[in-house]
Amino acid sequence: MLLVLTNDDGIDAPGIQALVQAVQPFSDQVVMIAPQAHLSGCSHQVTTTEAIQVETRSDSEFAIAGTPADCVRLAISHLYPEVQWVLSGINAGANLGADAYISGTVAAVREATLHGIRGIAISQYRQGKRAIDWELAAQLTTQVLAKLFDRPPESGTFWNVNLPHLLPEASMPEPVFCSACIQPLPIDYRIEGDRFYYAGNYAQRPRDPGTDVEVCFSGQIAITQLRL
Repeated sequence: MLLVLTNDDGIDAPGIQALVQAVQPFSDQVVMIAPQAHLSGCSHQVTTTEAIQVETRSDSEFAIAGTPADCVRLAISHLYPEVQWVLSGINAGANLGADAYISGTVAAVREATLHGIRGIAISQYRQGKRAIDWELAAQLTTQVLAKLFDRPPESGTFWNVNLPHLLPEASMPEPVFCSACIQPLPIDYRIEGDRFYYAGNYAQRPRDPGTDVEVCFSGQIAITQLRL
């Protein structure tokens, strides 16, 4: 099973290294094809009007001067067209509900799905400014992947996984299959003259009961199946 790993935090981000660790039990054919730079929030942007530089770091590691969707396009068209799964993450920050439209992490998996390749986006909710335990994130991701790899494929769908940010004394979270919240993100701004500074409080976003935002914020693993 050939796995292509990507993200939108950049190839040197700790999250993608945690993802490499998480997939070790499932395959020894793992290739990292990720952006050279941090591109969080780039959504499904692609590069079509200029060249995309590909930096070969090793036989299984490529840094792309492009977006997450570019990474997937190059992977399936030239670098590793035999890819069976695209995994994106582990993102430093949640991609819940409306975030999926903004996220480059999710866009990479969406691009794969458009081409008939199965995909999973994995994100780690970050509560406030607390540090992320990437070792724990890798362990939780391995548990989730064990469930998702064995599920029968459904055309035109992909998985969006959000890990909770646990306190040291918290019990281990349970995976919860749930729908995506359809509430908007906060759009508060601080105004200084003619400049508007985004001041929305992510943790205070409205949420639909039982959906991914509520599940993840309550300390469980939110697993959502998204459709093209």
